[in-house]
Amino acid sequence: MPIRLSLLVLLGLLVPASAFAAEAKEKGTFVAIETLTASVMGGGRREVLTVQAGVDCPTPALHDYAEKVTPRLRDAYTQVLQLYAGGLVSGAPPDPDYVGRRMQEATDRVLGKPGGKFLIGGIMVN
Repeated sequence: MPIRLSLLVLLGLLVPASAFAAEAKEKGTFVAIETLTASVMGGGRREVLTVQAGVDCPTPALHDYAEKVTPRLRDAYTQVLQLYAGGLVSGAPPDPDYVGRRMQEATDRVLGKPGGKFLIGGIMVN
């Protein structure tokens, strides 16, 4: 009985560890960017443009580089959003195609070459 219990405890410890190792090994190519925000002023109301996004980097070298320069990416994205939000009419829906194109340009500029694909997870004005 103690041997069975020991084996069950050992298996219980190994399964989560192996699942964690598999998850780390298959971490993928996605680099998550913290939520980006910019103020929309106009019409006497104050609104906030919010974008959830990330960058898909297909090669390990580009993925590692994108993780290292994430603060630079966030800065470039914030500048793009502030310019866009400054011209956005209060109550108007955001244009994800336009935002995506401008963010892709910023991604290519910061990474120094094409290859990383900017992905929008969600965009809204609240």
